[in-house]
Amino acid sequence: MTKDELREKANDLPLLPGVYLMMDKTGKVIYVGKAKKLKNRVSQYFQDSASHTVKTRQMVSQVDHFDTIFVSSEFEALVLENSLIKRHSPKYNILLKDDKGYPFVRLSREAYPRFSMVNRCADDGAKYFGPFGGRFETRQALDAVCTALRLPTCSRKFPRDIGAERPCLNFHMGRCDGFCRSEMTAEEYNRRIRQACQLLEGKSKQLLREMTAEMEAEAEALQFEQAAALRDRINAIAALGKKQTVIAGLCADTDIWGICRGAGKCCYAILHMENGNLAGRETELFTAPMEESEAEMLSALTAQYYLPRAILPHEILLPMDTGDCENLSEVLTKRAGHKVWVHVPQRGEKADLRTMAQRNAAEEAERATTAEERVAHTLALLGKMLDLPAPPKRMESFDISNTGKSDIVASMVVYSGTRPLKSAYRRFRIQSLDGHPDDYASMQEVLRRRLQRAADGDEKFLPLPDVFLIDGGETHARAAQAVAGEFAVQVPIFGMVKDDRHRTRALVTPEGREIGIVNNQAVFSLIGQIQEETHRFAITYHHESHTKSAMKSALDDIPGVGPKRREALRKHFGTIKAIKEADVETLAAVVPRSAAEAVYRHFHSEQGK
Repeated sequence: MTKDELREKANDLPLLPGVYLMMDKTGKVIYVGKAKKLKNRVSQYFQDSASHTVKTRQMVSQVDHFDTIFVSSEFEALVLENSLIKRHSPKYNILLKDDKGYPFVRLSREAYPRFSMVNRCADDGAKYFGPFGGRFETRQALDAVCTALRLPTCSRKFPRDIGAERPCLNFHMGRCDGFCRSEMTAEEYNRRIRQACQLLEGKSKQLLREMTAEMEAEAEALQFEQAAALRDRINAIAALGKKQTVIAGLCADTDIWGICRGAGKCCYAILHMENGNLAGRETELFTAPMEESEAEMLSALTAQYYLPRAILPHEILLPMDTGDCENLSEVLTKRAGHKVWVHVPQRGEKADLRTMAQRNAAEEAERATTAEERVAHTLALLGKMLDLPAPPKRMESFDISNTGKSDIVASMVVYSGTRPLKSAYRRFRIQSLDGHPDDYASMQEVLRRRLQRAADGDEKFLPLPDVFLIDGGETHARAAQAVAGEFAVQVPIFGMVKDDRHRTRALVTPEGREIGIVNNQAVFSLIGQIQEETHRFAITYHHESHTKSAMKSALDDIPGVGPKRREALRKHFGTIKAIKEADVETLAAVVPRSAAEAVYRHFHSEQGK
């Protein structure tokens, strides 16, 4: 379908909640989204693309057709969107790990049921718990539950192997109560299994209360060995929530989220709190398409993280409003069977916890990102923002500096990647202007001379850059583009637009299209650094030039003081004021005495007049 046909189809949609699926020419789903009003949301994709993000423009360019599914409410759209994302794994959606990364714990259905770890649920009559975190952590947690309740983890089959041979090493190490012995009953085994299920269902507090009451009853009945065994199991279970991330996540009554888009890596962190105490921390690195905002990432992640889970906390604290807090609360409350409150804390202890979670996410993303990845990420993002075919490897920036009519100079600063290439810096003294400042004409002269040197094969001006950055706005960029056209040079040109604090807030094309950079810290810092370095280099050259001009005019026309003697005086004294204040003897130490007397008479006769 053409863009006009897509726009017409979108405009025919009703103002109802639902889910939309964007598909490419092969019919593959490349994006799934939800909307409160489908017509308004979907039609936005096919309007003027100038206001779109880079991600949206690229996604829309691949859309051949789309489909919609209407639902009765916003939170139904949230559930359906998550289900479709899991099914299709669209290219332009944020995705958590696939099902292999989120295992389930399976409890078999037999006289002596056993736990195992599987990738997904099946309709086989067994009981399933999860999904949990990584496979390694889940295996550790399952082993910890079995050890705390002294359940068997060996390969023996019951009741087949009961009494067949001696108990294994786990029994002698106190990790198992030896259910392969004849004196252990099936009733006791299944009672322990039910207790393990309570742990995996997040009912650790209820289990601890029951076991504590049982221990006290055994102690009152003077059954001290049984009471001691129960005490040991209670202590082991109480320690689980503090030692195992998976179990901590189940036992938690509050989850605090942090999220960070780093330079190259994105990360989320979840702090699991139980009774006001930190029970565990969960972090995961993930990829997000292009310049997706943190709020958009968080919206996608929280839905994918919680909707498949059977055990949910009572409170979920988010670092920012995703626009879905109310809907997510309603969905999760229905699933959990108790109130689940999803919100953004504004002040107090909860706000401090939110800050802690954000810091955890940022530190994890920073730790996992190398310097090379930061550079590559920044340049790739800049290239996409500027619609370049590839990330820029070489950038050149130009600035003009003058004081009224005199000493008009220019600087050319070169960046290789994100680092200044000082050996390639160049300075220019404007030659074509006759005593009047003109920034546009000055910029054209500088760029014309730079491109001419390159056309002549001067290696000091080769190769041409991937981008020209001009200090100024649209008119400066247009003036530079006119010169580039004279040489048939196709290098993209952008003006650096400053705000009222003299910081580069945007880049602008010669046609006047502004590209905001303030919202992306990495790009904003890089462009700001280039602009400041170009300005510094120009100002430094202008000050040097202006000082030399001032000294030259003051020492002109002194009899017996030629260019070499003027240069010697400038080099020794530094300023005209120092030369004026020097006596004849001091001057004679630098130039011949006759010249020193001439200089002294020149300045002192001028003072007398």
